[in-house]
Amino acid sequence: MTYKRIRQPKLCEAIEKELECLIVEGTLSPGQQLPPERELAKQFDVSRPSVREAIQRLEAKHLLTRRQGGGTFVTENLWESFSEPLLDLLAAHPETQLDLVEARHALEGLAAYYAALRGNDDDFDRIKDCHVRIQQAQQQGDLAAEAAAVMQYLIAVTESAHNVVLLHIIRSLAPLLEQNVLQNFEYLNRHQAVVDKVSKHRANIVAAIVSKQPKKAREASHAHLAYIEETLLDLSREDSRRQRSLRRIQQRKDGLD
Repeated sequence: MTYKRIRQPKLCEAIEKELECLIVEGTLSPGQQLPPERELAKQFDVSRPSVREAIQRLEAKHLLTRRQGGGTFVTENLWESFSEPLLDLLAAHPETQLDLVEARHALEGLAAYYAALRGNDDDFDRIKDCHVRIQQAQQQGDLAAEAAAVMQYLIAVTESAHNVVLLHIIRSLAPLLEQNVLQNFEYLNRHQAVVDKVSKHRANIVAAIVSKQPKKAREASHAHLAYIEETLLDLSREDSRRQRSLRRIQQRKDGLD
């Protein structure tokens, strides 16, 4: 019997795989700068040429970007699957916003469930910090900042789920999700009671996650989004009634003239 010779992987390939794993799991995020080659070589306990070759291989895969005199970074648009024209097209159609809320039921409910199931103390601290930033933006009345903070909170929850596919989906949808959140806020903030209810629902999700109650976290997420969806539909119908009323008033005025 002839045995096939086992090929030992090159050091640069091992470093390449390790960096790829860090990118996939989200430890290295889009736009994040890598430590200098000297520091990476020390951390991996290898030579600088091996690190340099690994970085070059990842550059060729478009996972890393080297900036002249500025270091090496994880590619900014790594998670972008939606082009700007498509995002603009989706955002321009009101019915798409409700479709997105429906889709968020599946994505955010799943993320909340697994975050509660698999999250660790560091994950929970990050989620709580994001929740505080949402509350601060809300107190300042800055809807854009609040929407951005909600997006960071959603990413933190999804990172805590430790599911790289789910994380990729959320990150690729991030621009559309943040725009959806902002547009929803512009409607919901008409009524303080609605704002208070939405805030309470989000606090319930956070409490369920950090107390490691997966089913309760998923249920709280679904209740949160169901309330938003129902309220948006009610407000939309209210707007339609108001528009009809204004048209009738205008018609009567025109008749008197």
